[in-house]
Amino acid sequence: MKALIQLSAGLAVAAAVMSTPANAMSTLTGETACAGGAPGTMVITLGEQLAAKGIANLQVQDCQTLTNSLQNLVEGKTDVAAAPFILPFLMSRGAGPYAKMGKETGAELIQNARMLYTYRFGIFALYAYDSSPVKGWGDLEGKRVLNGPPRGGALSNARQIIKLATGLDDGEGYEGVQLNWGQMPQAIADNTADAMVLPSYFPDTRITRALSAGSVSLWGIPQELFDGEAFQKYSRAPGSGGMIVDVADFGEQPGLTIVGDADGKLRSIATVGGDMVHKDLDFETAKAMTAAMIENFDAIVQKAPFMRFSGFGDLDPAVASTCGPNPLKYHPGAIAAWEEAGYTVPDCAKPA
Repeated sequence: MKALIQLSAGLAVAAAVMSTPANAMSTLTGETACAGGAPGTMVITLGEQLAAKGIANLQVQDCQTLTNSLQNLVEGKTDVAAAPFILPFLMSRGAGPYAKMGKETGAELIQNARMLYTYRFGIFALYAYDSSPVKGWGDLEGKRVLNGPPRGGALSNARQIIKLATGLDDGEGYEGVQLNWGQMPQAIADNTADAMVLPSYFPDTRITRALSAGSVSLWGIPQELFDGEAFQKYSRAPGSGGMIVDVADFGEQPGLTIVGDADGKLRSIATVGGDMVHKDLDFETAKAMTAAMIENFDAIVQKAPFMRFSGFGDLDPAVASTCGPNPLKYHPGAIAAWEEAGYTVPDCAKPA
């Protein structure tokens, strides 16, 4: 069977090069975001590992809207899905993009999802070309701001962060521009918007492509705002986590200026999510999937250096955005893999 996993970001999927015949393995389907970011990197690499170890054939569709991917997972239409954890929270309440399914249906369906592992999807930052009139958060009023895809967790988070940082609402204080992830790099280079507020990586493929058209400056949340009650409360919301990094740790990238606070740190809110499977996936497969990623995470960082800021392997609920209002629990197979690797899985993240 021909594998459908796509090649991306230098991660050549080896699904067709296996010592075990393809017909001896189960075939699974997966959905994720476009290559170049954490969700795409993780699910595509998962496909590589499953193929190389003869565990399963994972057919991955990338550049998907993760709002839809989560719904496909819980409805049994796909086996693996990446999603920011704001989405399971919203589904469990029949809110936001899941309002049409209602609270009762949403609360029932989300019980079909189980986590394998968690990671950060990126840290939200404001960036703009140096030629743009935007020189920081205080300049967004009346401007065109690219703030995410047409729907989903990234758009909700970006709108909320802009609101907290500036008091401005999309469509009133500024003009929000929404594009599919695959359209964004070219649109940024074409000056479709005055500024971008998106989950960013270091290095970030969208920013790297943008630098071909001019120098770029990037801002986190100013310390006085980040330390305030509103941002601290938001950092504890489902699918969010505060993140403070020394600017020097990001390294230098010609043409990019990262504007930190006076103490040399960049502060902002990170989107936290993970890769999930259906609860009915068998124990051994879920365990093997998780173990493969734990064993090979250093290799993943070598291929995608930005993943060193992802928080993979930190199971603390405050970092992983698990427990509390997050309805997700780990798959029993994933729990076994983490514990065999020497990690402690919080009891609050284990299924009853």
